[in-house]
Amino acid sequence: MSHDPRTGAVVASVADTSIDQLRSVLKAAADVAPHLVATSPAERRTWLYAVADALESHRDELARLADHETALGLERLTGEVTRAAEQLRFYADVAIEGSYLDVTVDEPTATTPGLVRVNRPLGPVAVFGASNFPFAFSVLGNDTASALAAGCPVVAKAHPAHVGLSMRQADIAREALAAAGAPRGIFTVVSGHQTGIDLVKAPEVTAVGFTGSQAGGLALWRIANEREIVIPVYAEMGTVNPVVVTRQGAADIDAVAKGFVGSFTLGNGQFCTKPGLLLAPAGSSAAAAVANALREAGPEPVMLTEAIADAVGSGISAMVDAGAEVVAGLPSGEHAWSAPAAVLTAPTAVLRAGSRLLEETFGAVVLVCEYEDERELADVLRRLQASLAASVFTGGAGDDQAPQIIGLLSGNVGRVVVDEWPTGVAFTWAQQHGGPWPSTSAPASTSVGAAGLARFVRPVTYQSVHDGWLPPEAQAGNPWHLPRRVNGHRS
Repeated sequence: MSHDPRTGAVVASVADTSIDQLRSVLKAAADVAPHLVATSPAERRTWLYAVADALESHRDELARLADHETALGLERLTGEVTRAAEQLRFYADVAIEGSYLDVTVDEPTATTPGLVRVNRPLGPVAVFGASNFPFAFSVLGNDTASALAAGCPVVAKAHPAHVGLSMRQADIAREALAAAGAPRGIFTVVSGHQTGIDLVKAPEVTAVGFTGSQAGGLALWRIANEREIVIPVYAEMGTVNPVVVTRQGAADIDAVAKGFVGSFTLGNGQFCTKPGLLLAPAGSSAAAAVANALREAGPEPVMLTEAIADAVGSGISAMVDAGAEVVAGLPSGEHAWSAPAAVLTAPTAVLRAGSRLLEETFGAVVLVCEYEDERELADVLRRLQASLAASVFTGGAGDDQAPQIIGLLSGNVGRVVVDEWPTGVAFTWAQQHGGPWPSTSAPASTSVGAAGLARFVRPVTYQSVHDGWLPPEAQAGNPWHLPRRVNGHRS
């Protein structure tokens, strides 16, 4: 059951998928999986492009429904529909390019056999979308698009915060896929908390894609690791994403503070890439500058769910109990699921392992600390939890402090951003949206970008197999026109 965050009124109610219905969905996905393995990337691209076109043709309708369930605003949501459609096309094009299959051929010699190594689709994938991106990271988001592009059927779970939108997207996708000639069973949406648990336990499921909280991601990770046959869980969970200001970068601390506020209040502070900790040099008055910028911005956060709204206030209290001080606090607004916004500060000495100050408060809440010198800064950075992204604000190319900071951060995050904010995540070939544990459950993977397809395939080597018996992508004639490495040389 979903609600309007502005009023608390019920927007949509969807019955939980029954166990019999789930079994039927899983059987259909398992039955169609071999067909998808044999389809060319070009054929799959036709299907994904059809879904993308269908999303765009329903853009206004979908944005309105999403706004009722998320209160994220029509302008933001209309743009996100377009992004989701472009993602579907992007991953389809990545599949066409074919390097994710990593076709590698060693021709036989007098001392070694002929070997062909190629990545093959895993099979049915379970996808759990995020509440904060009802299109880009939901039932037709990055995980679904990359899994389908890689040749895997998808069973997605509707998010309870936008369950009506989830089911509407499912209807649109199902009609588009059928019209494009896609086989039945390659994409289905189910609903219900227990259904999600049963989905991860189901023997037909070969991998899990998840975007959301640490608690939710780790729960699914544990279930998957307790199965008789363990499967990978690609959980993108996020933590506190740090921002470091160098001595030279602090020369215009007011501009940094204004940008910081704009970034951490974006989406009402409900981004997994939200910067949650600002580290600035002593004497920069960074906390006061950020506090002033927050007051000037005057955000009135409306959260996605009642539980998230309640957690903001309790998170602020917990941070105070852990040794922080509130520098600026804006009270909750009048909407049903409004939440406060706050800037807190604390001495770096309290930023130690196990401190609540090193945990994320999901919302427009941040911590600002000042460091005395490079040694203290390095010590603080080594104590932080790993995160998805980090930003460094510098004095420009001649800033001699920046290289060391970038080096330290790159050992603990998936993406280092210089003189920009981390809240935008482009879906491109070089993107890395993932980081060391516990920001993600699989640090070598990414949930955004071309490398996302690699999560849903695994390598198989064929030794001394007749060419006609190899899968199409591995055959000598290269019918799918894929890049390949032959005897150590790219072709």
